[in-house]
Amino acid sequence: MDTNQRPIAATELVLIFPAALFMAALLARRLQPLEYEPAHTAQQIVMWYAGRVWTLWVLLIGLPVAALVTGCVTLLRNWSVATEQRQAAGKSSTAIRLHLATLIIAAATLVTGVILAIVAVHMLTN
Repeated sequence: MDTNQRPIAATELVLIFPAALFMAALLARRLQPLEYEPAHTAQQIVMWYAGRVWTLWVLLIGLPVAALVTGCVTLLRNWSVATEQRQAAGKSSTAIRLHLATLIIAAATLVTGVILAIVAVHMLTN
């Protein structure tokens, strides 16, 4: 694993955590009535986000956009520079072991894109 990419992978995970927590809470509160756990705790998380105006812009849009841009730039830079990654892409077990940080960045970037799409659709429907 490329040690230069470890901090980028960790940063991406930190940047998308608040939005991923909110999305998970939205899902968890639908699983059962709000009187029972974990739906009650999930409802409290959703209400905390809803009670603050800045959470939408900062935690649900700003941080995921930063993660998306960081991830895309990192993946494009690595893909154009590292020929060994392109060769290892065909060998999945080798690619996973050698390029774990890149895979984490790719997964975090994909999750960020999905989160931003959900937020955008929600904002357009309201």
